Amino acid sequence: MIGYYVIAGIIFLVSSYVSNKLKRKFKKYSNIHLQNGLSGAEIATKMLQDNGIHDVQVISTPGMLTDHYNPLNKTVNLSEGVYHQRNAAAAAVAAHEVGHAVQHASAYSWLTMRSKIVPAVGIASKFSNIVIMGGLVLSATGMALGNMVFLLGILLFAVTTLFTFITLPVEYDASKRALAWLENKNMVTRQEYAGAKDALKWAARTYLVAALGSLATLLYFISIFLNRRD
Repeated sequence: MIGYYVIAGIIFLVSSYVSNKLKRKFKKYSNIHLQNGLSGAEIATKMLQDNGIHDVQVISTPGMLTDHYNPLNKTVNLSEGVYHQRNAAAAAVAAHEVGHAVQHASAYSWLTMRSKIVPAVGIASKFSNIVIMGGLVLSATGMALGNMVFLLGILLFAVTTLFTFITLPVEYDASKRALAWLENKNMVTRQEYAGAKDALKWAARTYLVAALGSLATLLYFISIFLNRRD
């Protein structure tokens, strides 16, 4: 299991670097105040209207970088800072989350696919590590059932890995829609646009790191299973 801890350590370090970089970027671009004077909530509301979406509500949610779109109740949830602030970072986040609402309204294929596998991912993420560890323990005791349990755990983990990769085009597309709207509707100046683009680039990298980390862990588990069969 030393290899697992090495992989987990590398993933943790890279993830921490990207996360800290993202926080610094958002802090930096929070100091670039929008010349149009609009808050994140107002940016989100206007983008929804411009896309002909009138059944989605923009609400404030506690925390920092807790922003998300909920397709179940059709709400764009903006963290308190983003909801009230009037800067490039808030504009980027607000427009990005509305980008998901636009995806939902237009039945964007990747978002639809991700939504369909959410129930399976919920189960897989809850039990995969437990089943994997159980399989390893059973194998160590010499029980033949151990490899089958281990394989089941790997399959469960594969579901969560698949989810992280399906999430990538969803997130990148939402940012693309957000930036296109901000630019085409002249919602931001050149400097504000550059800040919004850079902030969203680092936000997307958090999802990329998560996907690659999950894939590396999955491949490690698969290699252990194959070695045990030899």
